[in-house]
Amino acid sequence: MIHNIHLPPAAPGSLDFAGDAIERLFTNCLDLNAHACFAELSQLRVSAHFLIRRDGELLQFVSCLQRAWHAGVSSWQGRERCNDFSIGIELEGSDYVPFEAIQYKRLNQLLLALTASFPIAALVGHSDIAPARKTDPGPFFDWSQLMKPLLELHQTGNNSES
Repeated sequence: MIHNIHLPPAAPGSLDFAGDAIERLFTNCLDLNAHACFAELSQLRVSAHFLIRRDGELLQFVSCLQRAWHAGVSSWQGRERCNDFSIGIELEGSDYVPFEAIQYKRLNQLLLALTASFPIAALVGHSDIAPARKTDPGPFFDWSQLMKPLLELHQTGNNSES
């Protein structure tokens, strides 16, 4: 499952991606007083398997053999609780700006490694499994940047949605 994340949340057109707030959030070290919007995160149980930073740096927070808390209330092809059967990949970005070429390169590398090790049936966005509450990876995520076998997983998954 592909997500986008920007902390603090991005204003439309914002290109400021400095700081380590994302890593602090996923390691339960976020100073909730560091920004006004962080207080609303205090009650969230959130994590992701992977994060791809704007510069292509790949970080892993949770083993793929364990559940991460990235999907929230969700449903995919009739199955609820998508955290139970998915791998969450966060891209540092927002709904307001394009992703970097190096992020797509790293994402393709990661997805190829994952599909070689796990029976991945589909690639979806957060918006595909929680359309009433989520928009990510957002309008600037270019699905065509996925390598052909990965793009086919995305197209197959979305064409067979029930």
